[in-house]
Amino acid sequence: MPLTPSEREDLIRRYEEGPARLRAAWEKVPPEARQWRPAEGNWSAHEVVCHTADSEANAALRIRYLAADPNPTILGYDEARWAKNLDYHAVPADLSLKTTEAVRAYTVPLLRRLTEKQWAAEGTHTDSGPFSAEKWLTIYAAHLEKHAGQIDRNMEAWSRRAKEDPRQ
Repeated sequence: MPLTPSEREDLIRRYEEGPARLRAAWEKVPPEARQWRPAEGNWSAHEVVCHTADSEANAALRIRYLAADPNPTILGYDEARWAKNLDYHAVPADLSLKTTEAVRAYTVPLLRRLTEKQWAAEGTHTDSGPFSAEKWLTIYAAHLEKHAGQIDRNMEAWSRRAKEDPRQ
């Protein structure tokens, strides 16, 4: 069922506010905890912010393909492989945050001027099949909220660990 204009605007507002939520979560993490991983296979707060820069750059292109091209193919990618092979701990976190902020600031005006026809546009995602502009918005409105929460959980785990064994 298509989103109403009001539902769409609420999601765009969440999308627009996402970078501030992510930065606020990041700024609560002390420097010594930023590259700490809560468990094997989990990302550090630093890796999370680097992931968001790559993901948001991909997302900005995806919505443009959906809005401009007929039946585009939307490429998926292996996020964990990118984090490892692109050595996210070597990437400046502040540059990643600025990239996320800039990409979203650049995309918000586009979202607000899409036509009903563009919102109904569909392509095919290489990993998940049919992929519409509205599905894109639903996913990315929550994306940075999800990762801000991940950073918060990392910080809570790091704080618990530090209290349990102050020598670490």
